Amino acid sequence: MTAGSSPRAVVRRYADVTGHAPVMPEWGLGFWQCKLRYWNQRQVEDVVEGFRRRGIPLDVVVVDFFHWPHMGDYRFEDEFWPDPEGMCERLHAQGVKVMVSVWPQVALSSENYDLMRQNNLLIHAEKGEDIAMMCWEPCTFVDVTNPDARRFVWDLCKRNYADKGVDAFWLDEAEPEYGTYDFDNYRYYAGPNVEVGNIYPLEYNKGFYEGQLEAGREGRIVNLTRCAWAGSQRYGALVWSGDVGSSFQDLKAQITCAIHMGMAGIPWFTTDMGGFHDGDIEDPQFKELFIRWSQFSCFLPVMRNHGNRSLSHPHADDPSLAALDAPHERLLKEEGEFKEVVRAQDGSPRFYSGADNEPWSMGKEVEAILVKYITIRNKMRPYLRELFDQAHKDGDPIVRGLFYEFPQDHRAARLSDEYMFGPDILVAPVVQAGARSREVYLPGGEETIWENLSDGQIYHGGAWQTVEAPLDVIPLFARQGKDQGLRKAIQEASA
Repeated sequence: MTAGSSPRAVVRRYADVTGHAPVMPEWGLGFWQCKLRYWNQRQVEDVVEGFRRRGIPLDVVVVDFFHWPHMGDYRFEDEFWPDPEGMCERLHAQGVKVMVSVWPQVALSSENYDLMRQNNLLIHAEKGEDIAMMCWEPCTFVDVTNPDARRFVWDLCKRNYADKGVDAFWLDEAEPEYGTYDFDNYRYYAGPNVEVGNIYPLEYNKGFYEGQLEAGREGRIVNLTRCAWAGSQRYGALVWSGDVGSSFQDLKAQITCAIHMGMAGIPWFTTDMGGFHDGDIEDPQFKELFIRWSQFSCFLPVMRNHGNRSLSHPHADDPSLAALDAPHERLLKEEGEFKEVVRAQDGSPRFYSGADNEPWSMGKEVEAILVKYITIRNKMRPYLRELFDQAHKDGDPIVRGLFYEFPQDHRAARLSDEYMFGPDILVAPVVQAGARSREVYLPGGEETIWENLSDGQIYHGGAWQTVEAPLDVIPLFARQGKDQGLRKAIQEASA
């Protein structure tokens, strides 16, 4: 139990007990590009070339799941990724880092399954079939509470990913995600699941963090993860909110998630920009949501674009249409949407690839606004560096409820749709479809002066204000004299 006279005192003492986040590498401050899913090497390199050709800043590109032959192989599938080392070298030459998704599942068909089972590196069912999940094929999980299992998996990932140039790891399914949550039926090295199950994500992150430290990557470790536990932050855990829906209701909920994650002692947080599910890239309503979500993401610890995008009406000149009925079709109509089908040379299926999800995928207006906020993000790196350093040294959240900076303002404690981005910037995302203005509460007393960074208007604290928010504007306010260069960055990005 930690206690203190203010939220800041409590959180800082809690960080001293459970651990401080490490230093965020510089490339973590920029824009991250991902989709479900880039399924081959050429596709990844073409996307990065698209950013370069358009002059859009990019720090990280992410290779999502099912780039492997079978779950638990922990390597690229050769047919689709013939030269990952060369790919990483070429991307690095363009200033882009590479993150790869890793799952804790091990399929019964994996080349590593028998060895891992024989050496007790997998979780065990107490009764019945020893299968924990069906995802494409029957599988179980690495027992990350076993230090030998952590070492075994890291050694594979080092040899097959890190040594080939992969910079960071996306530790998905970190709960882990059981097919049926019969917790009393699973046993870990550390004990019965019902007693120790919550430490699984902590140990999962720990294995990769310690492995990367041994490999000499201190100061360059970020593990994107879907689940965390007390202390996960000290292992470089960047927690994202999982596969959330694509709706304004879900967008609003992410603000609360970010505030609560920081108060739980985990300062690194992000979301799937636009939500994960059901985003049709030709739907005007989704485009509006995506724009508003991208503005919010600009003012999160990590600005990351990801999602399982869909496409209801392929363009008439799309060459894929000609192959719809062919044996090796590229597009499959499923539940009213078109999805790209991936097949190996022998005709066997691979996991589908979602619709395009790059800044230019949804038309000129979306591209222009997203590029505006990527540019703002890039220009506020000095302020971001200060925030990450505070998180590392003191344990302060990066996203803070208004109550964190204004503990005496009782109205501030009840607000869940605006927040402080560090000590000086107030962010009020637009979370209603069609809205072009919103009500914003500016905390503090009459002596607290706020500047609207969009139009320069000055307001006193302790009052509600109605502010304009056209589609390309997110309401932002700075304590007077502490705009951290954002006013100039916004003006330059809007020009």
